[in-house]
Amino acid sequence: MAQGIDHPCPVAIADKVRFSELDLLNHVNNKAYLGWFESTRVTYFDTHCARHFSGGPMPRTVMRNSNVHYLKEMLLGESYISTARVLSFRNTSYVMEQQIWSGDLRTRLEAVMVLRTADGSAGQPIPDSLKQQFLDLDGATDLSQ
Repeated sequence: MAQGIDHPCPVAIADKVRFSELDLLNHVNNKAYLGWFESTRVTYFDTHCARHFSGGPMPRTVMRNSNVHYLKEMLLGESYISTARVLSFRNTSYVMEQQIWSGDLRTRLEAVMVLRTADGSAGQPIPDSLKQQFLDLDGATDLSQ
């Protein structure tokens, strides 16, 4: 697979490290990785999740917590692929795994994403159609039982 990716992912975005993403040591700044992950996460939701809420207000998607593992530095001009997939889900939340690949795995993020109603006052249930998509598309584990 491209850039060393070891498994299929529903979203994979290719890009290249820019000068503005470097720190004083000429390595990619940690903030840049978080921006790449955010862009990929938003693309995942817009592409694969939003249609399951058509006919009603769009839920708020909140990152409850995340854990980032920086495995290997990245440098100016390196090509990379940012990926996203859902690992597991419950009734109103899901766990998303995101990775940055450039020949090998460079950075990994695991985040708990919570759906809230449009006004933010309560948890928004994940529609059954989206749960099924998480199972079929991502190979996610159903923890909602």
